Amino acid sequence: MIAALLLLLVPASALRGPGRCVGWGRSGRVASRGLQMGVGNSYGRIFRISTWGESHGGGVGVTVDGVPPRLPLKLEEVQAELDRRRPGQSRLTTPRNETDTVEILSGVSPDGYTLGTPIGMLVRNKDQRSQDYDTNAVAYRPSHADAAYDAKYGIRAVAGGGRSSARETIGRVAAGAVAKKLISIASGARVVGYVKSVGEVEMPEGSVDHNSVALEDVEANIVRCPHAETAERMISRIDEVRKSGNSIGGVVECVVQNVPAGLGSPVFDKLEAELAKACMSLPATKGFEIGSGFSGTKLTGIEHNDAFYIDENGRTRTKTNRSGGIQGGISNGETIVVRVAFKPTSTIGREQQTVTRDGEEVSMRGKGRHDPCVLPRAVPMVEAMVALTVADAMLCDHAQCNFLPAETTVAPEHRLKINPLGAAPVGSKGEQQAAQ
Repeated sequence: MIAALLLLLVPASALRGPGRCVGWGRSGRVASRGLQMGVGNSYGRIFRISTWGESHGGGVGVTVDGVPPRLPLKLEEVQAELDRRRPGQSRLTTPRNETDTVEILSGVSPDGYTLGTPIGMLVRNKDQRSQDYDTNAVAYRPSHADAAYDAKYGIRAVAGGGRSSARETIGRVAAGAVAKKLISIASGARVVGYVKSVGEVEMPEGSVDHNSVALEDVEANIVRCPHAETAERMISRIDEVRKSGNSIGGVVECVVQNVPAGLGSPVFDKLEAELAKACMSLPATKGFEIGSGFSGTKLTGIEHNDAFYIDENGRTRTKTNRSGGIQGGISNGETIVVRVAFKPTSTIGREQQTVTRDGEEVSMRGKGRHDPCVLPRAVPMVEAMVALTVADAMLCDHAQCNFLPAETTVAPEHRLKINPLGAAPVGSKGEQQAAQ
């Protein structure tokens, strides 16, 4: 029964013709000859990206489609985001020496405006050391993607981990820079991520204001934690682990300020579901929370509910934000708050037990240049995926809900007076009055 259902996913044209054969192999998976389908490298519906390239190939990049025309975009804005994720920026990151200089190949006019056509961006690899990975061609690195890639594809890019390397995220961060610019101009929305915890070292509860934390606060230190005292403890912990040839994980928290209400499409495309998928597609991620997250399960309903009130601008707001800015799968105009858990880096300078590709038990010590903690460089990666998700949600919402104006399609007696939800949009009359 399952085989019959899965075969429905294969186009009829793929089942016909010389040399075409589809059947079931001993592994229980579809075995095909002459049929190839590339999947898993694109994200988004209207604002859509496709990343490409391997860690030790000629370069990595992204194609960004669905970007509205006439969006002001400078190469320097993209480069600034890539500089935040590039290797070698501090002693806490991999020493691989890459400038990650971006080239915009298409989709942007010479005077810096998007054309509405696909934007192609490329970063060339410069400092590959493929000889560091000769052992990995035979022995699998524990908790890395090596064995799983072999099981799925029967072949893999050994040097640098290929597509499983965090170097793939260059394309995401470049595309995220475009998304950040778009949502900022469209609604004043701002995406800010930071390191919340490294191992057992965690920022005190309430030490950061989700509604006002800014990029300058995050970039004030090399670990990207906006709480100075905690940042020093995090740096010391990473240094300790680094010197011992080990690695450590932690949590990145990310907020979206000034986000409009109404984003997200229940039931399968709820905004938090899209954010979870986007963030969990990043390398080394192991958990996702929004709002109160798992700690909310320890509260009762009366303790957890976000009570509504009318603010000074006459808008419907919530007194607390345990919902994390999303209710019913739709943004409610409050600050979106998500957290993403990252595991310790898999490749470490300690001897570990493993097996070879042909099934022999051996021991190995990781080689190559790797982050002792991925958290500082993961911050712009999380920001990028959150920005891409919000940008896509904004465009989807506009396409569905704003295509037909209510005043021309709904009879006056049927029009509902709905009090505006969420904080006053940036630049609105209500916000200006509030600022006075």
